[in-house]
Amino acid sequence: MERVHQINPFVKRDSHSKNTILTTVTWLLSIVVSFYYTFHSPHDGVWYRRKIWGQNDAYDTAFRMNHIIASIYWIVLFILQGGYIAYLFSGTVERVNEACSVGSHFIINNLFHFAFVMLFVRSYFGWAELFIILNFINLSSLYFRHPGYARVIHFPVVSGPLAWTFVAIYWNGAIMVPHPASLVARIFGNIFIWSILVYGLFFIIVYRDYTMGFNLSVLSAAIGVSQFFRQVIAFQWIFAFVIMAVLFIATVVVAVPAATGKNTKLPSARGGDTERAPLLGEHN
Repeated sequence: MERVHQINPFVKRDSHSKNTILTTVTWLLSIVVSFYYTFHSPHDGVWYRRKIWGQNDAYDTAFRMNHIIASIYWIVLFILQGGYIAYLFSGTVERVNEACSVGSHFIINNLFHFAFVMLFVRSYFGWAELFIILNFINLSSLYFRHPGYARVIHFPVVSGPLAWTFVAIYWNGAIMVPHPASLVARIFGNIFIWSILVYGLFFIIVYRDYTMGFNLSVLSAAIGVSQFFRQVIAFQWIFAFVIMAVLFIATVVVAVPAATGKNTKLPSARGGDTERAPLLGEHN
């Protein structure tokens, strides 16, 4: 059992061996496949082959996003992940251990993202949904096992990918279902979009994690803008903007005291255990 404990990359420990090569390679793989299929369609496959945002625009779903906002989200996320990669080469042992402790989950995230993009652009939406769900499980495990690291790690490696993956379950799932533009599908979309608000408020209230609130507010804005240009007289864009506003306000309420060093009295995950409220007493 001790041998298994030693070789298990997901076991929580104080010291980690650096696997910078695999981490960097999978990160670059994730970037390359994302950028390539943003501008190019695949040349193989038996179903419809489109660019990433070509697939998004081809299906008039209740979760279709504005590709400009969503692309900016990913560009910023990739840049910040570069800062995390730099942490692996830090001369500070504590920073290296923190970066390495989330490395296995980050590698899995990159590989699942790669698989999702390869399947999504080739219209294998069912298989793509499977990899999104698996990645959601992976990132959720990462979040709850490592909630207290610095923003330079938490934002690009944990909360940023997790927020996207949660929304992407609906984004891809809405395309996957039969007749995604039907009235029934849009009614379900009007209902399920509120889960974004519930999910975001959970992390803001319980963990005081304003990064999750901000990430989800941006993605809600991407949905709202796209739905507004689709049909002005409709509920979905109104719901999306309401969700965006509530999450953004809640984010500011938590983020401002955190930035000024003034703790808020919101409940934490373990009755005031500051280790479970990651972003108030953090270091940069």
